[in-house]
Amino acid sequence: MKKIILIVLILVVGFSLYGNGNKEKVLLYIRHGSPIFDTDFIAQEVDPMIRMLKHAGFKVVVASASGAPIEGKSRKLEPDLRLGDVRVDEFVGVIMLCCCKGEVQSAWHASPEEISLVNEAVSMGRPVAAQHGSIEILAVAGVLVGRKYANWEDQSGKIACFEGAVYSGDGVVRDGKIITSAYCPFTAHTFKEQDGTPQLATLFIEAIKN
Repeated sequence: MKKIILIVLILVVGFSLYGNGNKEKVLLYIRHGSPIFDTDFIAQEVDPMIRMLKHAGFKVVVASASGAPIEGKSRKLEPDLRLGDVRVDEFVGVIMLCCCKGEVQSAWHASPEEISLVNEAVSMGRPVAAQHGSIEILAVAGVLVGRKYANWEDQSGKIACFEGAVYSGDGVVRDGKIITSAYCPFTAHTFKEQDGTPQLATLFIEAIKN
């Protein structure tokens, strides 16, 4: 009987260590205050990303600047972490939503914490994916210099932070561990273009696994 109990305990402990409790973690970053959070388009971006990442075997951890709940008219998102508490080395990749642009009033701006997040992830060789509005964070962080990127139009000759970046169209572009997508669900609907969310998530997963 004691042997049976011991075997059961070993199996339980083993499952907790190597099963669901030991999944590699991906950081999903979102800012507060995005105007599109008050629409159904946020669900069309967040939900497919989380679903695809979980299906690929990852644990998704949501972070925001303050860690406070992000609430819209018909949607509420409970972040798991405050950005300042994020330890980049605990994650195998960082994916940034388009609505990252929302709480920043001036264009082409990123907070010191956001810049640090991106630079740490890149320096550690972690894949970093960004869609539409959040691409500016990569540009301000300086990680697009010499790299191909996607956007709704070429910013490299217009906006200082994009200087040295290589514009490569308005689709979804992967350059090494950097993946960018020009159109989120909201802008895809607005401009009658293709939503890059599924392809961005697919290339992000590939970048982690390869």
